[in-house]
Amino acid sequence: MKIVKYFFVGGVSACVDIGLFTIFAIFLGFNYLLVGMCTFLLATAVNYVLSIYHVFESGVRFTKKKEIIAVFLVSGVGLLINQVILFASVEIFDVSKFFSKIVASGSVFIWNYSLRSFYIFQAKKERSFKSS
Repeated sequence: MKIVKYFFVGGVSACVDIGLFTIFAIFLGFNYLLVGMCTFLLATAVNYVLSIYHVFESGVRFTKKKEIIAVFLVSGVGLLINQVILFASVEIFDVSKFFSKIVASGSVFIWNYSLRSFYIFQAKKERSFKSS
C-alpha cells in the first residue's frame, strides 16, 4: 500500500519538477541542466514533506536532522541519474527537453522509493542475543 501512496506523492512532486522545468527551461529558455537541478531539489523537498505526512513514519530510524540529510543524499544520487539521463536524451539522442525530463524523473522514482522505504524510513531491527 505504501508504494501506491508514494506513487501519488511522487506524482505531485513530479508535477512540481516537470511543471517548473517546463516554465523555466522550455518557455523562458534558461539552461535546462541548471533548471533541472533546481526543480529536482525543490521537488525533493515537496516529496519529503508529503511523504512523512502520507506515506512513511518520520523518525523511526534517524533523528529528524539525519533523516533529512539521508533523504537529500539519496536524492543527490537520484539527481545525478536524472541529470545524466536528461543530458544524454537531449544532447546525444536529440529528444525534446520535455519528454527527456519525464523519462529522467520516472527513472529516478524506483531509486528514491526503494532507498526511502527500505532504509531511511525502515525501523532499525532489534538485535537478538541468544543465550548459550
